[in-house]
Amino acid sequence: MPEVKDPNQAIERTSFQEAGSYNPRIDIKSDVVMVYGIDPGLPERIETWRREGYRIHVMTGVAWGNYQDFLFGKWDGENHEDAGQMDKDGNVIAHGPTVPYMCPTETYGKYLCVGVKRAIDAGAEGIHLEEPEFWVRGGYEPAFKREWQAYYNEPWIAPHSSPDAQYRASKLKYYLYRRALSDVFAFVRDYGKKLGREVRCYVPTHSMINYAWWKIVSPESSLVLIDGCDGYIGQVWTGTSRTPNTYRGITRERTFESAFCEYGALHNLVRSTGKRMWYLNDPIEDSPNYCWADYRMNWESTLVASLLWPDVWRFEVAPWPSRVFMGQYPKKNLRDLKPGEQVDREGIPAEYATELLTVFNALNDMNQRDISWECGTRGMGILISDTMMFQRGEPDPSDAAFGSFFGLAMPLLKRGMPIEPVQYENATIPGYLDPYKVLFLTYEGMKPPKPELHDALADWVRRGGTLVFVDDDSDPYNSVKEWWNTAPMSYSAPRLHLFEKLGISQPGTHKVGKGTVINETHSPAMLTRCAEGALKIAAIAHDACDHAKLKWMESSSILLRRGHYIIASGLDETNDLPIRTVEGTFIDLFNSSLEISTSVALTPGSRIFMIDLAKIDKSKPAVLASASKVLAVEAAANSIKFHSEGPEATTCATRLVLPYKPKSAKVDNADAKIEWDEKSHTALVTYPNSPEGMWVEVSW
Repeated sequence: MPEVKDPNQAIERTSFQEAGSYNPRIDIKSDVVMVYGIDPGLPERIETWRREGYRIHVMTGVAWGNYQDFLFGKWDGENHEDAGQMDKDGNVIAHGPTVPYMCPTETYGKYLCVGVKRAIDAGAEGIHLEEPEFWVRGGYEPAFKREWQAYYNEPWIAPHSSPDAQYRASKLKYYLYRRALSDVFAFVRDYGKKLGREVRCYVPTHSMINYAWWKIVSPESSLVLIDGCDGYIGQVWTGTSRTPNTYRGITRERTFESAFCEYGALHNLVRSTGKRMWYLNDPIEDSPNYCWADYRMNWESTLVASLLWPDVWRFEVAPWPSRVFMGQYPKKNLRDLKPGEQVDREGIPAEYATELLTVFNALNDMNQRDISWECGTRGMGILISDTMMFQRGEPDPSDAAFGSFFGLAMPLLKRGMPIEPVQYENATIPGYLDPYKVLFLTYEGMKPPKPELHDALADWVRRGGTLVFVDDDSDPYNSVKEWWNTAPMSYSAPRLHLFEKLGISQPGTHKVGKGTVINETHSPAMLTRCAEGALKIAAIAHDACDHAKLKWMESSSILLRRGHYIIASGLDETNDLPIRTVEGTFIDLFNSSLEISTSVALTPGSRIFMIDLAKIDKSKPAVLASASKVLAVEAAANSIKFHSEGPEATTCATRLVLPYKPKSAKVDNADAKIEWDEKSHTALVTYPNSPEGMWVEVSW
């Protein structure tokens, strides 16, 4: 038989990252493998994956890595340990032993270019410079002190000494990683031209919401403007999204809601810019201390959250599939163990492996243009800025639970309203704010990075937008030395410049052109600490929708129809809103047997990913879902045949729609188990996966 190839692989719909060489246990058949690391062994590792048909990208850490040859002088004869990030007590901020987070000096950028050249020479079609991260608590290392002198033309000031020093330190950290990435991107572009090849550059990065929340500075939105940056991988996963936030006075994990906001921030990072975005999903997380049931529950929550942003249809389906399909994890969450209780570990349950593979392959099919929503009010956004990362350190950090953002977002999201984080820096892009009827804004916890944003926002209001400004002017960062208080301007807070542009000065509701401004003097963070705070924001939002002529609708769930797929989340903490039930005939993609359902209740905490058979032409045989990559489908008068490929030591479940009840199923000419569902006219075929692939034939 000739080799079976995927005609759509060049679109690069799905990917994964892996540090090691090819292994049939993790041959999950995505379009792209991102081989990790730029060490001398990279070319050999790349070749093992290329032989198996993968498109080759290379990923490496920007802020950290096995860069001991740089640190200890082997690379250029100079010791660079003083470029490791340090806190105010002189402790090195490390990712691991002899792996510090780096202050990116210009020499460090040149070092990274050497490793990236190795990747290009080995045939990489894409370069991913992962996680440019400068910790807020860093900035005390000698290299940073030198960079401060060069950038500000004055001696270094301890970041924790004042809000102004902290803000300025964060701005410098932001600049340093943007400079480093810009230098590497320029090298890749120039070297690629020399070779006559186009090599694309991407930045795998957490959402700005998470970076600010975790007290990390990264250049985020500024990278869109760098020549040679082709896009991002949006790194959201259980580890980021299970970070507790506060709503109605209760602090706890809200994985789905946090993930929804994080993915939304990443979507709005690239919207209207033409840059590419992959969304990361992780079937486990970095912490090895949880059980498989916990990993699965949280993965389903983050996956559903990502699918509720339909403009993004490329995915990194797993970082490190080796730790998913070959790792051992506790049978019980370690935090739930009693003192002295034994820790028993186990590998991935077979059912979860099959479910994962089913979803991985379904993610190749997410470029669906037929979109419809069933949820609460849409058309509202919350403006967010990268400057959120500049206010997270001593002496006056913004709210620890990130309440300045969640205080505005959570009361609406919990009412089934898919509120959108809107990247403030992009507001000057023509048409960028047009999708929104209502925008929320606070300068508590963030500041406007440039005055032109106020012009764009005022223009949007005058054309009919409704702006809700919620702030009590108590943020100590209002007084940092910035554009609004630097000659010729002398405003005590940036809000005053915005309000001057809008022609208002007092709290209350104001008509501005065709639009409206609602000025509420509350602290969003303080409103998270009591139940009444959420009610207050909901009431303000309701009033804003009335002014915007936007129908107010509350819902206990958010449901998106994306082609023939249905994605939904049942919400908790919803004030007893009625539970929606979806009727029809569906294939459950979160079930290892691809069960058929006819009635699905969107109960609190439920996560739904399924195929709606009402959208499927049942008169023609077709493969609808499979825990394998299905290629070369051939339908005849009385049979359907296809090639099925999947990782070793996993079970494949494939559901097909057929015109008649099947007589037989064969896998490489051997009989296979087949089950028929008369009502849905679908059949389920089950068989062991094979990395080399097998021919499956069903006859009727």
